[in-house]
Amino acid sequence: MLGYSIQRILLAILIVAVAVATMFLMIHAVPGDPANVMLGPRATPEIKAALRAKLHLDEPMVTQLYYFFGGLVQGDFGFDLRSKRPVLDIVLEQFPHTIILVGSALIISTIGIPVGCYAAIHRNSVFDRVVGTVSVSIIAMPSIVVGLYLLLFFSVELRLFPVIGAGDSNDWLDYLWHLVLPVLTIGIAWIGYISRIVRASMIEVMSQNHVRMARAFGLPESKIVSRYALRIAVLPSITMLGVGVAFILSSTVITEIIFARPGIGRLLYESVLSRNYPLVMGTVLFSTIFIVGGTTIADLINATLDPRARKDAS
Repeated sequence: MLGYSIQRILLAILIVAVAVATMFLMIHAVPGDPANVMLGPRATPEIKAALRAKLHLDEPMVTQLYYFFGGLVQGDFGFDLRSKRPVLDIVLEQFPHTIILVGSALIISTIGIPVGCYAAIHRNSVFDRVVGTVSVSIIAMPSIVVGLYLLLFFSVELRLFPVIGAGDSNDWLDYLWHLVLPVLTIGIAWIGYISRIVRASMIEVMSQNHVRMARAFGLPESKIVSRYALRIAVLPSITMLGVGVAFILSSTVITEIIFARPGIGRLLYESVLSRNYPLVMGTVLFSTIFIVGGTTIADLINATLDPRARKDAS
């Protein structure tokens, strides 16, 4: 297990490096002079030249990439072109809000595991049919539509939840109260995803030989389901959640804009509009690390629950 873990971590580091380098090249390949966009038309040629020299924009792309990774190794992410603050400080201020939002959405999505398991055990029942219909319905709804309807109904009409903002970070009850609707906006569709995956996987596992053998020995059905079936059936959903971190993180951009929440998604959106290159690269780097880290953790959990995953990777 240790060798497999080291292999996955090294692969994750390589993926992050390649992804960040690719994004760096794509951003700098956008037509137009970045100095003109960032400083505006009123800036003098001397100021624009100074900015190009500071960001190494007047040097070859390979040299720019070298300076960029050299700064990352030293912990230098550059400075925000507007506030002149270190990019690392700005990102670290916003990133915890996004981590809490994504983590809460992932926790909410695990509700689909017992729902899908129960639907598979009671296949073709009324519960199974209702869950299937509701799951497909919420999966088909875009998160922006879900967020707007939740906002209009629960915040504007019923006035149960706050309309915008993240609440007081020093008051956890207020912070969690502001978090309810954004989490539901992102996580409700994933409850449907996970329930469908677990149901299909449970139906397949329950028909396998080891489950039949356990029934032949007279083991209780609850023990067969929890110990011999669900442990295997849940593996695809764990993989799905690991991959789903990227989709959930992308949903935070819309969610943080709708609910006017602080976070890295909103920060990325605003920095892209202003072509604030240092801030864009800082948010992209942290987002990539978060996504690759989530996938790696899911792979390690799968390898722990199913040793066959380690053998297949070796």
